[in-house]
Amino acid sequence: MKPLLGISLKLLSTLAFTLMAAVVKTLSVRYPVGQLIFCRSFFALVPLLAWLSFRGPLLANIRTSHFGDHLRRGVVGSIGMLCGFIALGSLPLPDAIAIGYAAPLVAVVLAAVLLKETVRIYRWSAVAFGFIGVLIMLSPHLNLGTLTAVASGGAATGAAFALTGAFCSAWAMTEVRRLTRTETTGAIVFYFTLLSSMLGLGSVVLGWIAPLSLADTGLMLLMGILGGIGQILLTSSYRHGDASLVAPFEYSSMIWAVALGWFLFGDIPQQVVLTGAAVVIAAGIFVIWREKQLGMLKSVNREAGASISK
Repeated sequence: MKPLLGISLKLLSTLAFTLMAAVVKTLSVRYPVGQLIFCRSFFALVPLLAWLSFRGPLLANIRTSHFGDHLRRGVVGSIGMLCGFIALGSLPLPDAIAIGYAAPLVAVVLAAVLLKETVRIYRWSAVAFGFIGVLIMLSPHLNLGTLTAVASGGAATGAAFALTGAFCSAWAMTEVRRLTRTETTGAIVFYFTLLSSMLGLGSVVLGWIAPLSLADTGLMLLMGILGGIGQILLTSSYRHGDASLVAPFEYSSMIWAVALGWFLFGDIPQQVVLTGAAVVIAAGIFVIWREKQLGMLKSVNREAGASISK
């Protein structure tokens, strides 16, 4: 393995996904979310199909006998994408990215419940610590005592959707862990992208669409290509470095988010959000370290397949 290459590819993948999120945020004020999901997923097929073809015969890379499992993962992941895109339209870019860091913590809970994995006191403690950080991040956006803030829309609604999106992403991670027992990375990536494209197309067919200007057509294309390239870079990073080494660099997305948020949108993250993000990041890194100690980070496909829901 080439650890430095793996880390470099991981950093580039987080940059690609954060740039994609910035494009989503830019377009979200002008276009329905279903139209964004369709374009993000459909145009991502271009680099993904090229990459899968390069790796070997395309049909061999995407062959499956468990389409029902792919369908369940696709629906859950698409709902997560829907929630994430709504959050990006309502929150500062760093806030939306930071709340999404709750996903790996929720995944620990779902692994215990759905996959019957043994989770001991160390990881439960890290999860509890991390959820305190989530509450800290949510505090500027939500009145946690009532539902009034969510119903009123704006940042409160965005925070609620960001948290829901993190839950769906965690569920998608759990489904991918099941799929990696029988499916290739190519199949997991391809069927999710195809299914999310079809679900997004469904909303377009229903008339939830706005006419595209020439400039926005280019942005839609860029959004999808960035998502596809981000996925390729992510998957490649785990081929060149151990998951336990590469995975923590996911949190470098906060650096990109703060820089892009300030430069493109004038968003300056609140100190309380950065504090909460630091708590969640610390908890997430501890979970990764603990899973390495327990020998649970053997499958690179788990992370590579799940992250395409971004």
